[in-house]
Amino acid sequence: MNKNTNYFGIDISKDVFDVMDMDGVFYQFPNSPSGFKKLLSLTDAFSHCVMESTGVYHLRLAYYLLENGIAVSVENPLSIKRFIQMKLSKVKTDKSDAKMISLYAKSQSGELKLWKGQGKYERECSHLMSLSNYYTKQMSSLKNKFNTEEAMGSPCSRVMRSIKRSMKHLQAEIDKLEEELLVLVKKEHQALLTRVESIPGIGRKSSVLLIVLTGGFDRFETASQLCSYSGLTPMIRQSGSSIRSRPRISKMGNPRLRKIIFMCSLSAKKYNKGCKAIYDRILAKGKSKKTALIAVCNKLLKQAFAIAKSGLKYDENHRSVLAK
Repeated sequence: MNKNTNYFGIDISKDVFDVMDMDGVFYQFPNSPSGFKKLLSLTDAFSHCVMESTGVYHLRLAYYLLENGIAVSVENPLSIKRFIQMKLSKVKTDKSDAKMISLYAKSQSGELKLWKGQGKYERECSHLMSLSNYYTKQMSSLKNKFNTEEAMGSPCSRVMRSIKRSMKHLQAEIDKLEEELLVLVKKEHQALLTRVESIPGIGRKSSVLLIVLTGGFDRFETASQLCSYSGLTPMIRQSGSSIRSRPRISKMGNPRLRKIIFMCSLSAKKYNKGCKAIYDRILAKGKSKKTALIAVCNKLLKQAFAIAKSGLKYDENHRSVLAK
């Protein structure tokens, strides 16, 4: 980073965002286009705005700054929280948070990664998948309600018909969204989609979601990074002689990706030669089925990554690719 870089620490909420510059000057602006323009007037070519990833509240400002040529970094809230704890700060206000983010930015100047956001295709896919996921949760809730009404005995026919109509409508919307998502992925990643769905255990729907969630596998340089992103890598807790807990998966990654690949593992352990071998081997050692399935999940992700990067279709005998 340029030594003349002026870091702006930004703490964002739904209605406003607080800003602290390198000179300790504090500003507060509305989280709206008018506030974005006021912040932009304070910046120059050497400005670098740093903020936390706060659900969706930071996105409009981040895209606005990016489109206007301002360097942006969107940091993991946990990293900033740990930084604040190390500073032994006893004050917790929006102003103090903006100050700490500014100090954090300066201390991490050589490590900060520039935020690039998503292109139009990625954003559209993200919105479609998010709404589909929301409708799927509503569908599960309606199914539970339907089963509850039946279990109570003598269910009200009007209620049951209403639930069925709602479920039918939701399913139609889910099918439509999934079809639109497939069209988008085919347009951008037709060859990749064909290769990924050639892997036994990973169907078309799962292949589409994998490609969307991983950005076409371009977000990762190694298969290990992909496994970590899914939260399927083991976390070991040991300290002295008193703390020696069993390794567990971290679950710190993307829960959607983790759920998809776990469902795929149920099929892959039967029909995918490499996955079946590792599943049987772990069971033969006396370990649990869940442990074996987690290993299958990691194997599947590594296969998908190898297929994506090699440009080859799945071949169970092509060990140089699938063994990676």
